[in-house]
Amino acid sequence: MLSKRNKLKVLIIDDIPENIEIVEAFLSLEPYDVITARSGKEALLKVKEEKPDLILLDIIIPDMNGYDICKIIKDDPETQFIQVLMLTGLSELQDKIKGIEAGADDFLIKPINRLELKTRVKSMLRVKSMHDRLVADRDRLEIKSRIQSILTAIIPTLLQAISHEEKKIIINQITGMVEKTLLDMYYFENREMDFAYAGEICAEVMNQLGGDFTSFMGETENSWIIKGTRCPWKGEEARKNSILCTLTRKIFLNIALKVDSDFNIEARKTIGNKNECCEFLIKIA
Repeated sequence: MLSKRNKLKVLIIDDIPENIEIVEAFLSLEPYDVITARSGKEALLKVKEEKPDLILLDIIIPDMNGYDICKIIKDDPETQFIQVLMLTGLSELQDKIKGIEAGADDFLIKPINRLELKTRVKSMLRVKSMHDRLVADRDRLEIKSRIQSILTAIIPTLLQAISHEEKKIIINQITGMVEKTLLDMYYFENREMDFAYAGEICAEVMNQLGGDFTSFMGETENSWIIKGTRCPWKGEEARKNSILCTLTRKIFLNIALKVDSDFNIEARKTIGNKNECCEFLIKIA
């Protein structure tokens, strides 16, 4: 069952308490977080504070009609993708056209049918959830692209020009950036002693940054090798700056520790130390 924080949120806007109670009763068995507002002013405040996924909006509201409320919501870039279902006793075509012009996503004619309401709400919330996932994926890709650009193009030159202590600080910061942007798709629970999983993630992360890495079993069952034939760090600087190999090892170590707190990383070969490839070993500390 969804926690309240993760429940899809439905805002009911109606000035008549009995109407609100009916809609709440119709949705009472659904896994939604239902909130209410009885005026236009209160409704717009709730929209900004609560950020609902769907609004059930009555057209006739004393201080501000439903069309105006809908238009304000749809004109605001922060709230324009909230689904709005207008509840109305008006069935004239002109009223629906006015609602469409205001940005309403759908209409439901009163008196409300329980099954029709539940079906419309479920369908509209599905659309909102799909939109949110697309936006989240887009944002993740944009962030990932920016991070990759910084990591692979700027960091090699930056690390060349600063002190040893400053390098330590930057390596820790970059490792944190990698974790936040590239590890959100992986699951680390119940993966104790899973060398293969740790090696796979390490290789995939380097490949996302532009490297060419693979992973395979080491000499014993309790070891795993991550091998790279192309360094993700751009430019000739990467081939002569061993501090970048320290950065790679630090990223691998943080990943390995997420899988099992007893894992450790040993750097056997590194391109930055003039080897033909990079080779890191995951083993028990």
